[in-house]
Amino acid sequence: MRLVARLGRVLPAIGLAVALAAGAVTASAAPAESPTLPGDDPVFGLANGCYALRSETAGAFVRVTPDGPRADARTADEAEAFRLHAAQLGRFMFYGRGGDMLAHDDGKAVVTTRDATPSTDWTLTHTDGVYSITATSNGTQLTAHDGRLWSTEPGVDSDGGRFTLTRTEGCADFPDSEVNATGTPLSGTGPNGEVRGFIDTHVHMNANLFIGGDVHCGTPYDPQGITVALRDCEDHGSDGLPALLENVISHGSPFETHDTTGWPTFADFPSHDSLTHEQTYYKWVERAWRGGLRIFTNLLVNNHVLCEVYPLKSRSCNDMDTVREQAAQAHAIQDYVDAQYGGPGRGWFRIVRSPEEVRRVAAEGKLAVTLGIEVSEPFGCGIQDGVAQCSEADVDRGLDEVYAMGVRQMIVTHKFDNAFGGVRFDPGVQGVAVNAGNFLGTGRFWEAEPCTTAEHDNPLLSVGDGPAQALAALPPGVTTPVYPDGPLCNVRGLTPLGEHMIRGMMDRGMIVDIDHMSVKTADATLNILEDAGYSGVVSSHSWSDSKFYERIYALGGFVALYAGQLDAQEREPGQDPKADRAGGFITSWREARAQRSDDYYFGFGYGADTNGFGPQAAPRKDAAEHPLTYPYTTFDGGTVMDRQRTGERVFDVNTDGVAQYGLIPDWIADMRNAAGADGDRIIDDMSRGAEAYLQMWERVAK
Repeated sequence: MRLVARLGRVLPAIGLAVALAAGAVTASAAPAESPTLPGDDPVFGLANGCYALRSETAGAFVRVTPDGPRADARTADEAEAFRLHAAQLGRFMFYGRGGDMLAHDDGKAVVTTRDATPSTDWTLTHTDGVYSITATSNGTQLTAHDGRLWSTEPGVDSDGGRFTLTRTEGCADFPDSEVNATGTPLSGTGPNGEVRGFIDTHVHMNANLFIGGDVHCGTPYDPQGITVALRDCEDHGSDGLPALLENVISHGSPFETHDTTGWPTFADFPSHDSLTHEQTYYKWVERAWRGGLRIFTNLLVNNHVLCEVYPLKSRSCNDMDTVREQAAQAHAIQDYVDAQYGGPGRGWFRIVRSPEEVRRVAAEGKLAVTLGIEVSEPFGCGIQDGVAQCSEADVDRGLDEVYAMGVRQMIVTHKFDNAFGGVRFDPGVQGVAVNAGNFLGTGRFWEAEPCTTAEHDNPLLSVGDGPAQALAALPPGVTTPVYPDGPLCNVRGLTPLGEHMIRGMMDRGMIVDIDHMSVKTADATLNILEDAGYSGVVSSHSWSDSKFYERIYALGGFVALYAGQLDAQEREPGQDPKADRAGGFITSWREARAQRSDDYYFGFGYGADTNGFGPQAAPRKDAAEHPLTYPYTTFDGGTVMDRQRTGERVFDVNTDGVAQYGLIPDWIADMRNAAGADGDRIIDDMSRGAEAYLQMWERVAK
């Protein structure tokens, strides 16, 4: 009865959320071999090392006993061997041989636990060869007295808080995902100075913070490690049945179940069609980098209407609040990766702000991470009953803020009409729900008319023909629109404020992403860019009419396709259009390639939209007969990629598809099989993608 009652309360919101979201779109392993030398800093350089902990005052080492930790061992051989997991720069977890970690109990006691929690996180400082160790969560100091360890207020026992660390052997490996890539990552440039490798123009690594923070299960990293980062949401219960949003958008029914264990088994997630579980854990992104990824465009994302209708939330629904929080988390990930590699600047994950920084990062053999934005109301620029809710001054301040934040690529309209212009419709059943969201967010349903150009927006269902759950979210007595059959276009195009936005982006050397713009909005935007000869334009993930590609290429812009099926697949009516474009990725690549301009360097990219509520690529239909063979060698010949292992689960693109981001290199390698005689050509085009995007950016960067 409780579940039925809950369904009655929540399903109207879930019904609307389904389409809004869909269109937004016991093993352990040592850290993978670093492409840089270990740090020699006395604190940062401790990362992932094996040490015995010694109290200088007591003259004794720390050992772990059934009754807890003791500082009474006479030699390092008698002491506990602690693996120092870097929880963040300057912060560590003392991980013992049996998986026990030092922790404080929020009182005076120091205990051991196998559960990674904030109480197992310790901050180390170093002075004159001696370490001071404080609890990160409450600032108390680790001290040794009378053969025991204590958690005391700072300054109460200064002598007892003096420790040294001695290298030892026999440590257990802190649990984490394997990378399963052997070799040296791509570095440097080609004979003509070009950066060879792949580019993802559209991915959401920080989506765990969007839509109020309680929709997405798991995080891209956690200071306490994978056992915390990759666990299921608490509200999914013990069998997944309460996971209404996951069940409906991923499986089409509220009455589904799944194994909620996470680490170490991952029986049911991540999966290519599980849309609320984390798919960009940092180790999986590391594998993509080792597999040839050079530029990773991380779009900060939110949907305030979905946030407001979804019943669970613990964070602000405001788009710009979410953007700021996600940008901070992206930098925290960079720091965390640095911490694993011995100190600031030493990690492979580098947030960049300019083409010059990309080339420097590429020369170092690291991953260039650019920041972008995909929200429905940038800078609060929504509309209510046709009236803009912001001014030109708001736009100028907003652009200045996000530019200073490092954002260089922006989607201007997303899902709902806003003060900048009309949006490209979502089709079918999901379009009805998104249209309902447009009404809730703007006070009006989409207005459509027959198209007068070859380009068109997606076809629309009349709102009254949509699912009852979506209609139940609307106020009583609302008159819903009826749309004619055939190609339709949003009547809304680029507004004067939208033109100010586009010109403001151009003034700052930013990249205009025309995806999700209505045909009229995109056409007017391209007219402005063409008049100025401005190359900074992309279609990042197949959310624009493909007839615009020729104009994008003629400007020197860049096209990337949604990283969906390599081959054609059946699509259910109303399913996310990113799930299939014509004959799949290969056919769409051939069509886009035919529109390229000979005036500019040509390369191709993909937009995975991972974590964006879009399904990832399923296995090829003929994968059993013509599988990708493991291990395989990357296109440059420098790295051997085997099946990826996380905990007890081994992933195989032939059977799992792109279940998580670490399988992106496998999906690209599999293009040779899917493209047949064009196999070498598509791999070459993909390997030229980073350079093509980079040259486009260089033509406009300020």
